[in-house]
Amino acid sequence: MATTAAPAARSALDEMKSGAFVRKDSVYRNRIEKEGKHPPEADRYHLYVSLACPWACRCVAGLYLKGLQHSIGLSVVHPTWQRTRADNPDDQHTGWAFCTPGTDAAPFSSSTGHGSFPCHDSCIPDNVNNTKFIRDLYELSNDTNGKYTVPILWDKKLNCIVNNESSEILRMFNADFNDTLSKNPTVDLYPEEHRAAIDDINDWVYHSINNGVYKCGFAQSQEAYDTAFDELFSALDKAEAMLTKQRFLLGDDLTEADIRLFVTLIRFDEVYTVYFKTNKKYIKDYTALSNYVKDLYQTKGIKESVDMWHIKTHYYTSHPKLNYYAIVPKGGEAWWEGDHDRHRLAKKPVAWMA
Repeated sequence: MATTAAPAARSALDEMKSGAFVRKDSVYRNRIEKEGKHPPEADRYHLYVSLACPWACRCVAGLYLKGLQHSIGLSVVHPTWQRTRADNPDDQHTGWAFCTPGTDAAPFSSSTGHGSFPCHDSCIPDNVNNTKFIRDLYELSNDTNGKYTVPILWDKKLNCIVNNESSEILRMFNADFNDTLSKNPTVDLYPEEHRAAIDDINDWVYHSINNGVYKCGFAQSQEAYDTAFDELFSALDKAEAMLTKQRFLLGDDLTEADIRLFVTLIRFDEVYTVYFKTNKKYIKDYTALSNYVKDLYQTKGIKESVDMWHIKTHYYTSHPKLNYYAIVPKGGEAWWEGDHDRHRLAKKPVAWMA
């Protein structure tokens, strides 16, 4: 029987315009609302993530900082992309796949067949829908066109995707479960008095740093790369100058702006400097930024969102156009685990961080 050609599923590597990387917006944008379609209820929601993905790890940090891990389930994919429809030769899509630690007979391999990458203990299978791929969850929600991204906030009662935009999931975790499920309701990552300033910082951090490293790494022209490179390091210099004077981006208050910057900085030296050609300077070479990364990494709740095995394995094994032989660099010492001096800049203690 002839196979039917599937619609062209996309990945980030396909999002190009005139040699420059242009990220598409997320599609699912529903919200958790008391009187809405998706009200805050215990054991109703499930979070699907990759611990390699910086966008998904924003949500993981929010989940733990707010103490929601007891009420919202979590599944963690294997970091190496796999063929999601290997039985269909017309469908060449590769993407996030689940594995079960201790039971999968064959380790995952890169899409080129180079390298073997076992299922790690930190991988958590889909025990809600029993799917094999993140793509399956989108198809359960009647989406067959891609792109099949993480994070996904899933409603188990209605059996559908609530939201797949990390910034919105982070804000829902911050506020919309406070009255019912959050064990840390006093943690406020988006305080009302700072919202305008947070939004302003998020804007340039997203365009120049979070997405800026991808614009460098996925560029297909020298001009696009040079433009992104210069914008990235100008923004890093701006962040360094701000953090030389204060502990966090908003002064004494740790906010979502810090989490959003941190997820890129923690990946920078081990991945982006090599893989995305952002090689002007390491984060460890910045005095303020390096100590800032140590401070955030050693904060309970944020630390749980970092797994360097997932991070390095994903980037170096999932994009054959960038690393055909899927060789994972050994990297250096875990400098982010060392002592830092950030407390000297605190004018007041952050009560919930004590």
